[in-house]
Amino acid sequence: MIFIRSEKELKYLRTSGQILAKVLQRLRETTINNSGITTQELDKLAESLILKQNAKPAFKGYGGFPYSLCVSINEEVVHGMPGPRQIRPGDIVSLDLGAIWKGYYSDSAITVAVGKIDKEIQRLLKVTKESLHEGIKQAKKGKRVSDISFAVQCYVEKNGFSVVRDLAGHGVGRELHEDPSIPNFGKPHRGPRLEKGMVLAIEPMVNVGSFEVEILKNGWTVVTKDRQFSAHFEHTITVTDNNPEILTLCS
Repeated sequence: MIFIRSEKELKYLRTSGQILAKVLQRLRETTINNSGITTQELDKLAESLILKQNAKPAFKGYGGFPYSLCVSINEEVVHGMPGPRQIRPGDIVSLDLGAIWKGYYSDSAITVAVGKIDKEIQRLLKVTKESLHEGIKQAKKGKRVSDISFAVQCYVEKNGFSVVRDLAGHGVGRELHEDPSIPNFGKPHRGPRLEKGMVLAIEPMVNVGSFEVEILKNGWTVVTKDRQFSAHFEHTITVTDNNPEILTLCS
């Protein structure tokens, strides 16, 4: 079932999104400016910052995941588990986080570069972020879900990278994952029609090499099969009568 959110619900979702956006901005600055920080320290900071806003971390305990923040480094695509690993210059780090405020969820991710990185990896981050916004442009009333998918895939592939096919964006609201599923590839003009009040988490995951991925033995962390780098960006948005509204954009 795809939910259409009321204006009252959207107010809660906006607040949830703004809390999350500000926490992610703080995590971004901390990651960039503190080479040697551990992924576990970032997780503890994320949880503390969310709780200080009278919100709750959305990921902790979800499906048995024991942390608040997913920290995925280099060839790790998503669902990286915090621990003693230190972040070093040359790493790219995906910070994927969710928040719950008064029962309403927001979900967002950024990938940041630590220190100096290769020009091709710089381009990977740029293209992935831009592909997210190409997808968001299609999230308009009357369009279909696969118009988002098609826009992301076209932009990524014309720039020489590949989109992960085993994972997808999703609806979000009273639950972290709701209908519809939003793949990052596919033919246009297919799937459910977009309506005002739908709330969606759009999240391109883009690889330097093959789109193929696998899950590590910890049962969570998804990595590229060829172990080349991957980037991930995500926003929670809502469909309006006009242009989509990004709920997790830091204001």
